[in-house]
Amino acid sequence: MKAVLTYLRSYKFSFVMAIVLMLVELAVELSQPFLMGVIIDQGILQKDMSAVATWGGLLLGLSLVAFAAGIASSFFAANVSQGVGHDLRRDMYEKIQAFSPIHFQSFPTSSLITRLTNDVTQVQGFLFMGMRIMLRAPLFIIGGMIMAFVVHAQLAGILLMAVPFLFILMFWIMTKGVRLFQKVQKRLDGVNRVIRENLVNMRLVKAYDRGEHERQGFLNVNTPLMKSNKTALRLMETTMPIVMFGMNVALVALLWFGALELRTNGAQEGELVSVLNYGTRIMFSFSVFTFLIMMFSRGRASATRITEVLHQDSTSEVWKDTSPQIDISGRVTFESVSFSYPSSQVPALHDVSFTIGAGETVGILGETGSGKSSLTQLIPRLYEPTSGTIYIDGQDSSEINIKALRKQVGFVPQEAHLFTGTIRENIAWGKEDATNEEIRSAAEEANIHRFIESLAEGYDTQIGQKGVNLSGGQKQRLSIARALVKKPSVLVLDDSTSALDANTEADILQTLKELKCTVFIIAQKISSVKEADHILVLRQGSIVDQGNHDALLQDSKMYQRIYESQVQKGVV
Repeated sequence: MKAVLTYLRSYKFSFVMAIVLMLVELAVELSQPFLMGVIIDQGILQKDMSAVATWGGLLLGLSLVAFAAGIASSFFAANVSQGVGHDLRRDMYEKIQAFSPIHFQSFPTSSLITRLTNDVTQVQGFLFMGMRIMLRAPLFIIGGMIMAFVVHAQLAGILLMAVPFLFILMFWIMTKGVRLFQKVQKRLDGVNRVIRENLVNMRLVKAYDRGEHERQGFLNVNTPLMKSNKTALRLMETTMPIVMFGMNVALVALLWFGALELRTNGAQEGELVSVLNYGTRIMFSFSVFTFLIMMFSRGRASATRITEVLHQDSTSEVWKDTSPQIDISGRVTFESVSFSYPSSQVPALHDVSFTIGAGETVGILGETGSGKSSLTQLIPRLYEPTSGTIYIDGQDSSEINIKALRKQVGFVPQEAHLFTGTIRENIAWGKEDATNEEIRSAAEEANIHRFIESLAEGYDTQIGQKGVNLSGGQKQRLSIARALVKKPSVLVLDDSTSALDANTEADILQTLKELKCTVFIIAQKISSVKEADHILVLRQGSIVDQGNHDALLQDSKMYQRIYESQVQKGVV
């Protein structure tokens, strides 16, 4: 919560004005029962209409002041809460952009979406209510008790017996409520995860007729969310009757004792009305307190989750890197490199060593889980090696400016990701200032230009979310074009031609050989890498053989086995 509250510094003026104007409202509200008592004792009972007019006019004037102060306070409070919400989302989004893939293992996508949306909204509500009511309610309870003692100490003593008990009750509920609403937010993460997976894979769900299975899966996470919410809300709602009962008992006792005081002239009618008014308003403040505790519990739980994101260490990322920027030619060396994912006890790579000259094409083969993708993701520093060193042009890659490095490394992931927008925008996503000629050239190199030209709107054709209106091969070729438009010094293709027919794949691979860049090709088919200058054969995270196609076909038993298997299937 403390980290979130530091965002108030940017809105000091609005925050101070909201509090000051709220205090003006509070002061008027505290004076109203006192003035009502004066009007009764000095005006109505004395039948002095001038006193009624004088004190009544003052009461009306103060009410108008409180009305104006309330509107202005709401304006400033809204400015603060909305501004802080904007800043939190901005900083969280920038922090998430700086996350390495390792961070995303700690924070699932569904959880990050919840934190950016629902959690920030909860904090906004907490801040607004804090400035408008959360401070006002306890201050009125305290101020109301003081004013009741000023009016009549004996009558106020009855209220004093009830108020401390209720304060203790509220504190206990607030402590328990924070824990309960933290559980609710975690349950909400689970619901968002299931919804996201279901919507993304809707076509697959329908194709396999798994709608009933997915419905049951949703119920399995939605029902616990409902139960957690009910438990938290039941606690909050139970508080109100207890508070009302306690305060009503106090008010009945006040009326009974007040009647005795009136008979013995120990109190005046106006004094009794004033103290009763203070008691009624204190009771209302306690009823509001129940709502405020719920807001505080939700707000604090959400603030904790937001702080977890903001306090993540991402010092290795782009805008934290102060090393000088350099141009690279593409010579890559792995020297005894090992790598393990934080969540795994088994190393993904173990003691990997090789050297690739600038402009060479490298094929990477291996069974599923052999570490092929892990190896290539170390090159643009999506991950950092656990041990060993990666050299780019003879320089330790960890000392190269990460922004400059990634600008010169083209990366085409295993799954083709496209963004909502035009084809032109998706290709230019690889190079923000790409010209139309550069975009067209990249499309031609990726063998997708003719298809784009055949569309009614050409390069201005809108792509649906995640490219749903394109085939797998078309999405792969657009992803390759997006990487090529930046004219990379190193290009990584992570099984990025698997959806292409043999002729299209051969054309693209031939084009890549003519480019002046080092190319890493992860593939399942030997036909995809047989023309490579160098082939790495991986097994269980280690390089078991390396060389060109002819050398491996002669000396590598594993390569021979893969080759013979694919020849029999007619793949090679």
